[in-house]
Amino acid sequence: MSSERRANRIAGENRRLLVRLGVSAVVMFGFGFLLVPFYEQICEATGINNLLQPDKVSVENTQVDRSRTVLVQFDANLHDLPWRFQPQQRSVTVHPGEMVHVAYEVGNKRDRPITGQAVPSYGPQVAGQYFRKLDCFCFTQQTLAPGEQRTMPLVFVLDPKLPADVTTITLSYTFFEIQGRNAAKASVADKS
Repeated sequence: MSSERRANRIAGENRRLLVRLGVSAVVMFGFGFLLVPFYEQICEATGINNLLQPDKVSVENTQVDRSRTVLVQFDANLHDLPWRFQPQQRSVTVHPGEMVHVAYEVGNKRDRPITGQAVPSYGPQVAGQYFRKLDCFCFTQQTLAPGEQRTMPLVFVLDPKLPADVTTITLSYTFFEIQGRNAAKASVADKS
C-alpha cells in the first residue's frame, strides 16, 4: 500500500503543479494581452507613435523660421574643363531651417573619361558659415565617361541663425579637372 499511497501522492503533486503552471500561463497571456491597450493609452496621452489616428500626427520641423525667406541663387562655372555644367534651376526661395533639394546637370563633351571636382563659394562670404550641405556632389571627385550626362543632387539647410540682413545667397560651384587621376588612368591604359 505504501507504493500506492506514494503514487497517489506524486499524482496529486503533479496535478497541483499542472494547475499552477496552467494558471501561470493564463495570467501571463492575460498580462500580455492587456499591455496592448495600456500601451495605446500611454501613446495617445503622450502623443508618441500614435497608431490609433496616424492622420492626426504631423511631422514638422520646429527649427524652420517661417517668418522670413532667403533667395538662394545657383551658379555653375568650369575651369579649363570640357564639360557642360549648369543648375536645373537658377534660384529657390527658402525659409531658414528648411531642407531643400536641388540638382545640377553635368556632361562630358570629350572622347575620353575626365575626372573633376567642384569647389563651392558663397556670396556674401559670411553665408558659408550658415550653409549646411547634407548631400553634395562636391564631396567627391566625379569621373565622367566620354559623352556621359549626369544629374547630381544637392541637399542643404540654411541655419536659422543666419543673420537677418542676409536675404540673398549665391552658391557658386567651379569644377576643376583632377589632372593626376586622369594621367594615372591614361598610363595604366597605355601599359595594357
